[in-house]
Amino acid sequence: MADDRSVGPTYNASMPDYRIRQATVSDAPVIARHRVGMFQDMGELAVDEAAAVESASRTRLVDQLVSGEYVGWLAETGGEVVAGAGVLLHQYYPTRANPRGRPTAYILNVYTEPGHRRQGLAHQLIAEILAWCRAHDIPRASLHASQFGRSVYERLGFAQTNEMRVDTRARGA
Repeated sequence: MADDRSVGPTYNASMPDYRIRQATVSDAPVIARHRVGMFQDMGELAVDEAAAVESASRTRLVDQLVSGEYVGWLAETGGEVVAGAGVLLHQYYPTRANPRGRPTAYILNVYTEPGHRRQGLAHQLIAEILAWCRAHDIPRASLHASQFGRSVYERLGFAQTNEMRVDTRARGA
């Protein structure tokens, strides 16, 4: 008889042991590298642009990890960081749904290194972020989903919204 006590999807039983932990300032370089990898995998960053984006990201991450404006989570195995995700906290004015004007969480930098994909790491990282948000009275989390991650986010309860965007540098904006 099958054991129906398991929660969530089942993954490859031979997968390595992964540990999820919060990021520290010393993790800024790997988070920046993952950010570049994410954009390159989506076809949104050319090889000749990568170094500048990685350097600027690393500098900003150091500042935001210290200030608490950015909070990150990393998955590691064998002492090596192989996946990560983070939250950028931003102030929010009071609304009917958020009458105290609590900060909201923008989830970003979700990335898993190619050799560790399809192991449920993105799901675990986002679940950890959502639990952290609940524990810290952060009423809303949002993100921009690539085609690769959309199903992961939908399984965790994310839904499309009415957000619109404009590139203010474009003519006519």
